[in-house]
Amino acid sequence: MAVCVEDRISSFPDPILCHILSFLPIKEAVRTSIISTKWRYLFASMSTIEFDACSMSGLTDRNIDSFKNFVDRLLKSPDQVRLDCFRLSHMICSWNDWNDGDHDFDISGWICAALCRGVKEIDLQLSYREDILPAVLFTCGSLVTLKLDAVGHNFKFPSDVCLGNLKTLHFRDSFFGDSVLRFISNCHVLEDLAFIECDFYTSEINIQTPSLKRFILDFNLGEFADLKYVVVINAPNLIYFQCTDAVAQGYTLSTMKSLEKAHISICDCDTIDSQAIAAHLIQGICNVRSIRLSINEGIFRPSSCVQIFRTSQLPIFHNLIEFEFLGRGFNGREIWLLIVLVSITSTIT
Repeated sequence: MAVCVEDRISSFPDPILCHILSFLPIKEAVRTSIISTKWRYLFASMSTIEFDACSMSGLTDRNIDSFKNFVDRLLKSPDQVRLDCFRLSHMICSWNDWNDGDHDFDISGWICAALCRGVKEIDLQLSYREDILPAVLFTCGSLVTLKLDAVGHNFKFPSDVCLGNLKTLHFRDSFFGDSVLRFISNCHVLEDLAFIECDFYTSEINIQTPSLKRFILDFNLGEFADLKYVVVINAPNLIYFQCTDAVAQGYTLSTMKSLEKAHISICDCDTIDSQAIAAHLIQGICNVRSIRLSINEGIFRPSSCVQIFRTSQLPIFHNLIEFEFLGRGFNGREIWLLIVLVSITSTIT
C-alpha cells in the first residue's frame, strides 16, 4: 500500500521558496521547475543569481546559444523581482577570451540588467577583460557591495562616480592609478575597503574616508618590494586595519581613536630607511587594542634598536590588551622586540 507523503514545503509562501532556491546552484534551482506547476517559474524570482564553474559544465558550441538565451531571459525579463546579489565567476568571463567570437556572452548587458533590477551586491571575476564594465555601474544608487577580482586588469574609473549607498568595496589582482583614489573619495558612506594582491602605479595611496571602518592593504611582499609610493590614511573611525607590504616610502596616518585590531606584516626595502618608516607606521596605530605584528630582521636591526628607543620612535600603546608577534629571520636576536615590549608595557604597572 502506497504511503501518501504531504508536501509541506510547497505550501510555503513564494518569497520563502525563492529564498531557499537562492542557496542552490543555478542548475539545481532550475531543475525544481519539474516538481509541480507551483514550482515551474519560481527559479526566475530568485533574489540571488550566480553563474560559476558549475554553470559552465557541459557547455559546448552546440548548446552555448541556448545557455546565453536562458541567462538573457532570466535577467532581462521586465517582471522580475529586485536582486540582492549577482555573481559571475572567471569561467563565465574567460569564455569570451578563448572561444571563436561567434558565441560571446553579453556580460556588460547582464551587469546592466542586474543594475536595472536594483541589485545590492555585485561580485565579478573578470579575467583579463579591459572593457567589460558598463559606465552605469559607477552611478548605481542601489549598490551596497561591489567586489571586483580581475587578474591583470588595469582599472580606469570614470570621473563622475556616484555610489551613494556603497559600503563595501573589494579589489583583487588588479592594477590602479590615481582614478581609483578619486573613485573612493566619491563613496561617502564606504565602510569596508580592501586591496588584495593589487598593484599601484601612483606616487601616493591617499585614502580620505572618514566613514571607513575596515581597511585591508594586502600586497605580495616579494613581488611589490620595489614600488615607490607613500601611504596616507585619514580614517578616524577605522576599527580594523591590515597592512601586508614591503615598507613604503612613507606613512601618514591620522589618529585612529576607534582602532580595535591591526594586522601588520612588513618587510624591509633596501632603497629606503625602512626602520624609521616602519616605526612611523607603528606610531600611527598606537591606539589599537589588539595587534598581530610580523616583521623581518631587516626592519629593526639589533645595532639600531637602542637608538630607536632613545629617540622615542616607538609609541606607548595605552589601550593594548593583546599582542602577537611573528618574526622572520631574527635567529634568536630579537633585541628590538624587547624594546617594543618595554614600550607596550611601560604604563601597565
